[in-house]
Amino acid sequence: MGKEYEIGVEVTVPADPEQVWAAVATGPGLSSWYIGRTDIDDSTVRTAFGSGTMPPAEITTADEPGHFAFRTATAPDGRFQAFEFLVEGRDRSATVLRAVSSGFLPGDDWADEYEAMSHGLSLFFATLVEHLRHFAGRTGTPDTTFGPPIDDWPGAWNDLHDTLGLSATPKPGDVTGDGGTVYFAGPHALALRTPEGLFRYIRGFHGSMVAAHVIFPPAP
Repeated sequence: MGKEYEIGVEVTVPADPEQVWAAVATGPGLSSWYIGRTDIDDSTVRTAFGSGTMPPAEITTADEPGHFAFRTATAPDGRFQAFEFLVEGRDRSATVLRAVSSGFLPGDDWADEYEAMSHGLSLFFATLVEHLRHFAGRTGTPDTTFGPPIDDWPGAWNDLHDTLGLSATPKPGDVTGDGGTVYFAGPHALALRTPEGLFRYIRGFHGSMVAAHVIFPPAP
């Protein structure tokens, strides 16, 4: 038994197709919104997160600037993950982006992993959209820190919300005490944007709070 999944987003962003392509099909671009730091070496996509690495993925389509896709090898238990990005330019410097992640989670205990992964992918796609709406054409530096294991998650989230000057139930559009804007809020993550970057706080799958931020240089 296992779980097949497909999670994605379709959105129009105020960026040209070349800027969208750079965000989804280059190492610096992927590092500006995805998890950790990503490098593309010839036909392989490699992502490092903290001290670990994710399984390498093979580029399956690279039709610039309209279609980019990559996929990990299928493990003996059937596990794999794939990403696909379709980019369609529109008038007035707007672009339609369709981004999808699909794959398979093996075993009878897939439910917890799927829940965490689906929340994570929703966060990362929201970050991609935020990046293209506010930092298109710019690349950021990922800054990832893992905190200690947390037993009291409701308390941890309340402390974080209080520190940021947010309510106990923040929502997109809320403003922090220092002027940041929330763009994603869910049971496993909180993310906000400032002029300096995209700041994400994530409930890690192994029990720690993860600060996974992307810092952008000043606009030229």
